[in-house]
Amino acid sequence: MMNLPNIIAGAVCTLLRPLMRVLLRYNISYTTFADLAKWVYVRVAMEEFQLPGRKQTVSRVALLTGLSRKEVLRVKRLAMPGDPAITEKQSRAARVVSGWVRDPRFHDAENKPALLTLDGEGMTFSALAKAFSGDIPPRAVLDELIRTGVVERLEDERVRLLAPAYVPRTGKAEKLDILGTDVADLIATIDHNLDPNGGEPFFQRKVCYESFPAEHLPLLRRLTAERCQALLEELDMWMSKHDQESAEEQATAEHRRTGIAVYYFEGPVKEDRHGSDT
Repeated sequence: MMNLPNIIAGAVCTLLRPLMRVLLRYNISYTTFADLAKWVYVRVAMEEFQLPGRKQTVSRVALLTGLSRKEVLRVKRLAMPGDPAITEKQSRAARVVSGWVRDPRFHDAENKPALLTLDGEGMTFSALAKAFSGDIPPRAVLDELIRTGVVERLEDERVRLLAPAYVPRTGKAEKLDILGTDVADLIATIDHNLDPNGGEPFFQRKVCYESFPAEHLPLLRRLTAERCQALLEELDMWMSKHDQESAEEQATAEHRRTGIAVYYFEGPVKEDRHGSDT
């Protein structure tokens, strides 16, 4: 008979190991991590584990989390950790890059993201930023994209997109924020697929060889980058077409946060065995 608590404990230790590596590298102590874990435990118990038709109580949250009622009350009063400004900044920057890639108004003759002048009439970076970043000044958007290594400013003052998606290359805070959002999405997908009442499973696959010849890794990395990027761009274009709805349709239709993520992993050999897991 399976011992599910032991299986879950082993899985948690495995997923925490790379996270602990990040925390230790950035001098986040165990005490700080424990406080963060308490905050999330209480928040999830409060918001997602109510009894049907009943308001969640501090006593029930204490029962679910194993914390005292006094500690639940203390943690409940704490503000959300993190910096929402970073997430908002990333969201706006990502919308600008996405618009540059998707919108034919900002494409060249080969239907690729064009080199843009900063200001003026027609196809400019200012027009792009105003169309996709809301009320943020175009210069502020440009400075952020340059700072994070997503675009570059040429000698003739035009702006060139360096990557077809917003992936910060130099902004450490932005990269660390992605740690939260992307890993949370992956775990949420696994949680959905584990839930017997979750409905249709979400797509979740991987290919893994436990002892793959290192001499072929440079080619594998290149193939992964090229083919996965092509797949994501194809899916992005398909989603973009279906996302272009009239204001009236958007007001009445159901919407869901939706996406597809792909990542490459590599590390030392753990066991002396070969094979793939798909």
